[in-house]
Amino acid sequence: MLKTLLTSAAAALTACLATTAPASATTGPWSNDAMTIDVVAANGSGCPWGTADATVSPDSKAFTLTYSQFTAQTGAGTMPTDFRKNCQLALNVHVPQGYTYAIAGVDYRGYAHLERGASGTQLASYYFQGEPRTTRIRHDFTGYTDGDWQRTDTVGVSSLSFLPCGEQRYLNINTELRVNAGRSDVRRSTSQLTMDSTDGSIDTVYHIAWKRC
Repeated sequence: MLKTLLTSAAAALTACLATTAPASATTGPWSNDAMTIDVVAANGSGCPWGTADATVSPDSKAFTLTYSQFTAQTGAGTMPTDFRKNCQLALNVHVPQGYTYAIAGVDYRGYAHLERGASGTQLASYYFQGEPRTTRIRHDFTGYTDGDWQRTDTVGVSSLSFLPCGEQRYLNINTELRVNAGRSDVRRSTSQLTMDSTDGSIDTVYHIAWKRC
């Protein structure tokens, strides 16, 4: 009889532990309105106000940034300052009470047309307002190339930078595109690197890691 009672108690305890999530679980609040984002500031030649937008995925596991005037170019028909475009965004990210978040990875997408001898660079960084720690990304491109491009960066678990629990800070995202004409024929050809999404097919996706406070 005692053996039966002990077995039953052990089974109940096991079931209880199996259904209790640890305090540091990375599962998040999956309601459709769990996370919202407002673009509160946009500065730079690559994103005049109103040309950048943020959209949260239905499961709150990612958000997407889209741009409509983010193209760096050099060569025939361009202005001397067009070789470099930059965008500085301040995002007000609203998260449910009891949760905090970090950027776990980013999918960068765009279009590149680089003549032979030309090159391009995409630079990006993101950090929480008031924090010195910044994640910096760099991707290089060389000509000849013509077509859509995608680069993916993943942040290791030990390197995740979570927003301090209970604090409201803007998420700052800085992105820059550069095109170097190099040995290309700038009088008869144009090279460009873009994150422009006027057709809705080019965007940047930021993946979210959630943590309970």
